Amino acid sequence: MAILLLEDGTVFKGTAAGKKGTTTGEICFNTGMTGYQEIFTDPSYYGQVLVATNVHIGNYGIKNEEVESENIKIAGFVCHNYNVDFSRKNAHRSIQDYFEAEALVAISDVDTRAIVQHIREKGAMNCIISSETDDIEELKKRLAETPSMAGLELSSVVTTKEPYFYGDEDAKFKIAVMDFGVKKNILRNFDQRNCYLKVFPARTPFAEVKAWNPDGYFLSNGPGDPASMGYAIETVKQMLADGKPLFGICLGQQLLAQGAGLPTYKLHHGHRGINHPVKNLVTGKSEITSQNHGFGVLETAVYDSPSLVEATHINLNDQTVEGIKLKNYPAFSVQYHPEAAPGPHDARYLFDEFVQML
Repeated sequence: MAILLLEDGTVFKGTAAGKKGTTTGEICFNTGMTGYQEIFTDPSYYGQVLVATNVHIGNYGIKNEEVESENIKIAGFVCHNYNVDFSRKNAHRSIQDYFEAEALVAISDVDTRAIVQHIREKGAMNCIISSETDDIEELKKRLAETPSMAGLELSSVVTTKEPYFYGDEDAKFKIAVMDFGVKKNILRNFDQRNCYLKVFPARTPFAEVKAWNPDGYFLSNGPGDPASMGYAIETVKQMLADGKPLFGICLGQQLLAQGAGLPTYKLHHGHRGINHPVKNLVTGKSEITSQNHGFGVLETAVYDSPSLVEATHINLNDQTVEGIKLKNYPAFSVQYHPEAAPGPHDARYLFDEFVQML
């Protein structure tokens, strides 16, 4: 047996999965029907307990290459059907073997629809999963010690410890990538477009980044509250002053906004899935997008600053700003994931647009 306890006191009882133990984090949900392994390893999920809305998880097993970072980044996992047996011939192992090797605590056989409805109504909150104890009062004490995601700086935890290179050093363009929790498929997309990358740790001083003499700068996705990342906001300001093209994805958009003086805020329950409709306000076309974020750029600040910034994309579900372009700098960003993995490829044109700027 296992227990899922939410911060507001709601309790769900289910079956233990993965490693036996106890874990805490902010509960969130992803609506994608495939790509669970890429989701598990997305650094933007660091510190979060993930609920899968798709009923079957683990049914196509685990393939070692299908990862977006070196290890699992979610803090815990919640699902309905936990399929240890898998049907794909080229998978390397079961989800249970994977979770045990990565020491991930999970719970299954719970009503995930009820959990998601609860989150959508009450908003994001912390939670605790335990397969060690069913003492609710003890779990409440441990849960109370878990910090809120608001104000939490986490990119320093997931970033690379040392700079590294990616791609062909004879490629046409050089891009400096600020690793706040970058996904591997972002690097692959740049590599496929004749770009050579140097990936820098999150807290690298701008002078060191500039010394490599890149053609442009990229701000990656990542976990945590952008408003807590003063060091990165200062780097963005220096990049803008340098005048070279700049592109940001997800957390990268939030940091670009902060660097330009636009505030960010915590969303009620975030956007996570591979079916979110976004409209490109420049072309008038819409695209289906992959998303994973719990913070956004304050819409009123964008629309109240027409001389500073232009909203280029909006979310058609809730009208939040999904893309911005600065008026006085060669800089733009999107809140969603054009590299997908998992998800549709509708938005990969954004990489082409950035390369054209270079």
